Amino acid sequence: MNYQNATLELNVGSQPGPKNAQRAEGGPEHGDYGPALLENQLSVGDFVKIQSAFESPEPRQTISMSREEFMQKMKELIGWGTEKEYQELFDKVDVARDGFINWDKLTSFMLLALCEKDERAKATVVPQWKALEFLPAKHKDIIQKVIFLKSSSRYLTLSKEGLLGIWGENLKLQETLPITTDVTKLKHLWVTSLVSLENVNKIAVAFTSKEICFYDLLSKEEFPCQYKLQGLQATPICMDYWYDPLDANESILSFGDITGKVQAISFTAALISLFERPPGACEDEDTTMTINWAEVLSGYHKCCYTVQHKLHHGDWVRQVAYDASLDAIISSTTSNTNTVVLAWREKSKQHLKMTSFSIAQGIHAFDYHSRLNLLATAGINNKVCLWNPYVVSKPVGVLWGHSASVIAVQFFAERKQLFSFSKDKVLRLWDIQHQLSIQRIACSFPKSQDFRCLFHFDEAHGRLFISFNNQLALLAMKTEASKKVKSHEKAVTCVLYSSVWKQVISSDTGSTVSFWMIDTGQKIKQFTGCHGDAEISTMALDANETRLLTGSTDGTVKIWDFNGYCHHTLNVGQDGAVDISQILVLKKTVLVTGWERAITVFRPQNFNQFFIQPEEWKGGVEHHDDILCAAFLPPQTLVTGSYDGEIILWNNSTENAHHVLHPDYQRLLKSKLDTEPHKLLSAGRSRPTTPIADQANLGAYSSEIDTEGNNAVMRLCFLEARTNIAVTEGANLVSCGGSGYVRFWDTFKKQLLAEFVAHSGVGSIIMSIDKLNRYLVTGDLDGWLKIWNIEEYCLNSSKNKVTQPPTLIRSFQPHEDRIICLEMCELGGRWLIISSSADCSISVTDVCGSPVGIFGQAKHWQIEDCISLPKRDTNLRESEIQEKSIRTIPLLSKEELCLGPTEHSLHDKKNKDDSTYNGRVSEDINLGMKYKERNAHRKKTYKLYDVLQKTSSSFRSLSIGALKELPEVSKPAFLLDPEKYFLEEPQEEYPKIPELPPFSETLKAVFDEKNLFPKEILDRERRAKQLRQETSSEVKIKRNKKQL
Repeated sequence: MNYQNATLELNVGSQPGPKNAQRAEGGPEHGDYGPALLENQLSVGDFVKIQSAFESPEPRQTISMSREEFMQKMKELIGWGTEKEYQELFDKVDVARDGFINWDKLTSFMLLALCEKDERAKATVVPQWKALEFLPAKHKDIIQKVIFLKSSSRYLTLSKEGLLGIWGENLKLQETLPITTDVTKLKHLWVTSLVSLENVNKIAVAFTSKEICFYDLLSKEEFPCQYKLQGLQATPICMDYWYDPLDANESILSFGDITGKVQAISFTAALISLFERPPGACEDEDTTMTINWAEVLSGYHKCCYTVQHKLHHGDWVRQVAYDASLDAIISSTTSNTNTVVLAWREKSKQHLKMTSFSIAQGIHAFDYHSRLNLLATAGINNKVCLWNPYVVSKPVGVLWGHSASVIAVQFFAERKQLFSFSKDKVLRLWDIQHQLSIQRIACSFPKSQDFRCLFHFDEAHGRLFISFNNQLALLAMKTEASKKVKSHEKAVTCVLYSSVWKQVISSDTGSTVSFWMIDTGQKIKQFTGCHGDAEISTMALDANETRLLTGSTDGTVKIWDFNGYCHHTLNVGQDGAVDISQILVLKKTVLVTGWERAITVFRPQNFNQFFIQPEEWKGGVEHHDDILCAAFLPPQTLVTGSYDGEIILWNNSTENAHHVLHPDYQRLLKSKLDTEPHKLLSAGRSRPTTPIADQANLGAYSSEIDTEGNNAVMRLCFLEARTNIAVTEGANLVSCGGSGYVRFWDTFKKQLLAEFVAHSGVGSIIMSIDKLNRYLVTGDLDGWLKIWNIEEYCLNSSKNKVTQPPTLIRSFQPHEDRIICLEMCELGGRWLIISSSADCSISVTDVCGSPVGIFGQAKHWQIEDCISLPKRDTNLRESEIQEKSIRTIPLLSKEELCLGPTEHSLHDKKNKDDSTYNGRVSEDINLGMKYKERNAHRKKTYKLYDVLQKTSSSFRSLSIGALKELPEVSKPAFLLDPEKYFLEEPQEEYPKIPELPPFSETLKAVFDEKNLFPKEILDRERRAKQLRQETSSEVKIKRNKKQL
């Protein structure tokens, strides 16, 4: 039972039950344990009161209550509920009808009720599946087996011609190799089966040559054959392997052949050796040791023994399996006599006792569920039968629904459900308890009539593999909403980190902003409806991190304080809906990008009203497509990247563009102030004129827009920690985006220094870089993150473009859907990665890939309990990082402008305080409609494998020589004569200071507040008071006379 779920079923409030029942249960429930029942309305406080009623003053004793006592006591303690409800609760708890109950009986009933409810909920949940996907396998013949290696988190596929495919956990094909090196035999040799020997890190492969070969997975070479078991009497066509998890030396390899014989080898010292090495044999591990089957039968090998039976009488054994709970070997054939045979091992373990099931027309496959004690069979007669292994006369259940012969069955053990697949390519999921089909999965399977099918469900990863001859199809299960931890109700669009408040700020498509504590994961506040119903596409913080700027698809940017008060609204779209991709907050300006290829500028010194209109950007329009991102490098370098792959360099002081960078070309732009001195370009969208000399450099470049977005620039980051880059001529700008590329640029020489594919076959990617420029984190549309070490990458210029990627530290998948935003932060010397996704979650991991938690999870974390990372080198911290004030201050500081337009003075430390705080945006959710439509028709291309670069040592260039002898150093005087320097001096006695008398004794007179006012005012007040009294007395006398 899931005790976390059980705890959630109890009402956490302390008010009477019916008021809190709805909140505790999260809505109405179905079944017998709905919110109307008394036990579902009791809160934790109610149970504490009930427990106190059953506690005895005597230690180690409990109080028992009769029905009347329980009813009366509960009404007094709980204060609500009817007598009938408490009587019904008593009857449910008193199952044995003893006439009394105690605290142990009551808690046992509650736990069992919640457990039953939990099991019932699991059984009725229908899984949701992603689209059918065919994996790019290289097999040319029928796929015989798919297995998952837990030790290395890899999948293995083996086909009939002997080709072994090795797949990563992300289902990317890493390598293919022939399982045997004897090429002459391949023409006459078929592979029939494959099993994994997890406890000894080996695989066993059966061949039509009547051999079983054992291959070592840990060898330095590619799967060398360690043992070759030959001399079998018939060809083995199916195998199964089991080992004892409590004693890995005990294991059983069972196999069936084409003559109907079922045989099993029981190993007793598997961790030491599967078979005994013959005397005089070579000790080399890579040498193949040949084992004769006759020797194994004779008992020559003391570390193993065999058992066998021939009850199938010449029929091919289609499947064999050993089950430890039954201590029996199960085998099946397509015959209608002795269709399924259970060979029970006797106490001696070397003799078998047979039980057989005869099923009309035979079966293709079976599966056994040990907890349910049910054996499911895939019948040729279109039926799926459920059997009790101890009852052979008839099945305990028959599942009807298939219109063709069933060729595969497999239990979904956790949910107590069953998969079945028929020859007409119909996949069904059954509820075992009710024996009903709860799902019919219709997929576009291949239309071939004659096919051999392999069916394998990887329950741990929720992946269903179905092979059709040499094709391998995958059905991946979506994670249920009940199991997924959600940080927001809708897709998260942006995350920011505030180093001042130690908080993470997140926004979603539902116009909600949430604030989270980074050290615990606790949500501390939430603003809803920030832009009405419009989506928040991006956010940014001002330089002092006291103002939050939110950009929305309604065409506005709002400026908030951390109490939820909106100070200004920036009218970016001129009262129209626009796409805002990024907000860049600088010293004197707020830049907004994404709308109609233009940069929209606001100047905070003019923020004297609530609604602020944009001002003119002097540089006009230079991009040919939508601007997706921007970055700033003090003192005045601004870069913007667009969907067509162009990166434009601007002088932020003059607001003029001067260069265009592109993976295929670089060109110089003329200043618009030079060509049109009396007329600045405004909102006109005319394309800039390219100089003739620059056109020659472009070569075959065409001005056509990149319609597929293969070069789209999704993120731009300056490497600000590389302060001497102007001297070393290395990279100081990183871009990423279309086709999974990451590019490193030198903005001084206007040159592309390096590019590599960080994520292959997944479309565009996003990234983030830490402030010390040590780590680059990239995320893709499938939810995968990769962490790269770029500390020494592209530090110097080279003649040729570098295509080798930096060192890959870690690759993992924290999300199930596309990663929308990435942020890196430092907390206590530890670098953390904050990632948000379209799956509505925000995950926190460290740079080693260890998960910290997901915002919104039930249990809060403690950041100090996470894996410790190397402490940050404080000597490398940049000198411009200053202590930030959290007082109430304006949005932007009124400091003077940065230094003049000298672009190459970036090494001046005094100018480094012009920091950039930018918001980021998702490609799929927030970008313009025109390239949303383009990307909708884009096909994903998957490469067969990714080449992982080996980690190179950062100390490879150090030369270590002999240490020089140290000269003798004379000891200091305080060590030679410690008494002179460290002897305690006698304390001098100082005269005592006389105590002052109490304040009350020094007062000359009692303080009277009337002495503060002049005598005239006091007399006037006294006369007015006397007049009021006389007037009121006269009124009373007149009133009394009237009454008389």
